[in-house]
Amino acid sequence: MELYNTLALLLVIAAVFGYINHRFLKLPGTIGLMVLALVSSLLAIGLGKLGVDWVLTASRLVRAIDFHSVLMQVMLSFLLFAGSLHVDVRALGREGLAVGTMATAGTVLSTALVGTAFYYLLPLFGLPTNFIYCLLFGALISPTDPIAVLGILKAARIDKRLEMRIVGESLFNDGIAVVVFVSLFQIAQFGAEHATPAVIGQLFLQEAVGGILLGAVLGYVTFWALRSIDNYQVEVMITLALVMGGTALAAALHTSGPLAIVVAGLIVGDKGRELGMSDETREYLDKFWELLDEILNAVLFVLIGLEMLVLDISRTTLLVGVVTIVVVLAARWASVGLPLTLLRRRYPFDRQTLRVLTWGGLRGGISVALALSLPDSMPRDLIVGVTYVVVVFSIIVQGLTIGPLVKKLGLSTGEDAADSGH
Repeated sequence: MELYNTLALLLVIAAVFGYINHRFLKLPGTIGLMVLALVSSLLAIGLGKLGVDWVLTASRLVRAIDFHSVLMQVMLSFLLFAGSLHVDVRALGREGLAVGTMATAGTVLSTALVGTAFYYLLPLFGLPTNFIYCLLFGALISPTDPIAVLGILKAARIDKRLEMRIVGESLFNDGIAVVVFVSLFQIAQFGAEHATPAVIGQLFLQEAVGGILLGAVLGYVTFWALRSIDNYQVEVMITLALVMGGTALAAALHTSGPLAIVVAGLIVGDKGRELGMSDETREYLDKFWELLDEILNAVLFVLIGLEMLVLDISRTTLLVGVVTIVVVLAARWASVGLPLTLLRRRYPFDRQTLRVLTWGGLRGGISVALALSLPDSMPRDLIVGVTYVVVVFSIIVQGLTIGPLVKKLGLSTGEDAADSGH
């Protein structure tokens, strides 16, 4: 009953905050929810210091939630499938090399740059930390979050080719990020001998390549099933089974569940929608996954805001976080600019494009979840606190300003995009 009460509390809070935001604040949906959750958390912390009982109860409920498990094992696959279902596969294919290079080499380069800068930054605040832990932070903060990116870019009216680069990168860089994070985690916990190039290579093949292959198989099997019948109730249920069953199968095979679901979603969204569904099925499928996406996004961003209730962020950690925001943005600029410079003949870009790619690389729940997965034997509180500061800045400040930036730089399509509620 405790789990039910917790989920009920989150959904009620999300609904109340959603109403307040839509009625009064009129911010993009998920950003408004997170702002309200953050403000409420700060007020609750103040009341908690005064010993208000219900605040202490709410804190216990939030503390009981395993954020890492809830996001990475439950919510992420649904959100990724809902997002990838409407991605233009042909447009993604045209940007394939740029997307792949940014998602792989860009993530590794960003990890190295952020980790190194973090290592030299911390002693300035009296917090010297082992280099491996700094690299671990670099790995978890480097991947852009597909949930935050997909939601916020929908309303930004960004040039479609540029949008595809940002969205495509965010959908695929989870795989390489997990490999880098797990490899560094093994070094931090067991020593470098347990993370040899052979082990890392095997991990990459198993996680990333295995995830992509599994997703392709699941996607085509689902496409065949959808094409062979015409019953929207069953077809919607098949896609739901794909996400839940595919995630469980990926976990059993020790491959990347997020990558598998993204690939499967791209196949179902492209071939399935075009060749395997009637107009009625397509309409119901779209509405079902759009609604599920809205609900889970709302709960996730409320949960990110409520995490403030249980995080112990000192003034020093806050200052480190503020400086780290600059470090992360600089690393993002370099890790995007260098790969695209090497590919300039095929994918021409200008300074304005680089600015949008840098500012549009939002961090979100995935970074927080990875930070919270660290054991207490590592500098967990420091890394979680700094990660949280960077993520809050990324979602609120970058998320609210990416649209105006796109318009100012002349990279807007000028088309009215339906506000997705994000």
